[in-house]
Amino acid sequence: MKQTIEDNKFVELTYRVIDQKTGHVLTTVEFPLAYVHGANEVLAPQVMTELEGKSTGDTISVPIDSTALYGPRDESLVVTDLIENVPTEYREVGTRILMQNENGQTKSFLVTRIDEKTLTIDGNHPLCGRKVVFELEILSVRDATDEEISAGGKVDRGPDIGGSRTIPI
Repeated sequence: MKQTIEDNKFVELTYRVIDQKTGHVLTTVEFPLAYVHGANEVLAPQVMTELEGKSTGDTISVPIDSTALYGPRDESLVVTDLIENVPTEYREVGTRILMQNENGQTKSFLVTRIDEKTLTIDGNHPLCGRKVVFELEILSVRDATDEEISAGGKVDRGPDIGGSRTIPI
């Protein structure tokens, strides 16, 4: 009998995020995501709700309006400057830049565009303002251990090196 996703079940899944408008895949997880359902909210609440009652081998598609998750797009967080004003280590599309304001608050920006004269950074979340579809495949569902429930997910142990030994000199 297949186990279904409910609170205190250990779940492994993979997913990808697809832009509804263009059909382009925006994100794909490289390794399975593992969590304890109900103990760790690792995905959007709407996705977590849709996972309930599903079991190993199931695939689901969940449409999400990212504005509800990340707020509306804020064009004041998009800044273009002359490339000569930007340190060379930041002159590559996809580079993350952590910036700090005069109050000590930090914000992550992403280099989104470079041309011969300018560089553009964007402080909006990459999914902000998009309608996307989360496509998920459930790889496994089982009872979580007490330790996994406390941790909210998989508990990795270090290698067993056989305890300590005294070596005569």
